[in-house]
Amino acid sequence: QVQLVESGGGLVQAGGSLRLSCAASGGTSSRYAMGWFRQAPGKEREFVATISWIHSTNYADSVKGRFTISRDNAKNTVYLQMNSLKPEDTAVYYCAAGLKFNTAQASYDYWGQGTQVTVSS
Repeated sequence: QVQLVESGGGLVQAGGSLRLSCAASGGTSSRYAMGWFRQAPGKEREFVATISWIHSTNYADSVKGRFTISRDNAKNTVYLQMNSLKPEDTAVYYCAAGLKFNTAQASYDYWGQGTQVTVSS
């Protein structure tokens, strides 16, 4: 069983930056693919970025060039550096862990509680 705790969300102006963190505990979390997903008000949850345990990455087109996912396996922590934030990035951001490196939510077995990111215009 893997437990995930996100942190780092908050309120930021458009064009600003935030770094989200996701601390994992339990199980062999360093071998899991780690993903970030987000859910905006009134919308379905969507894929943002994912990183394999060997640091391969994949991003949604909407965040490419602005967001960077990384991980520190020694600390069992995954990060999402978000730059050039836009109001449309406003959402609850969720961290997830799964055995398969892909963008499908169904592939992720463990989920955090989420952290709110609000970008003001």
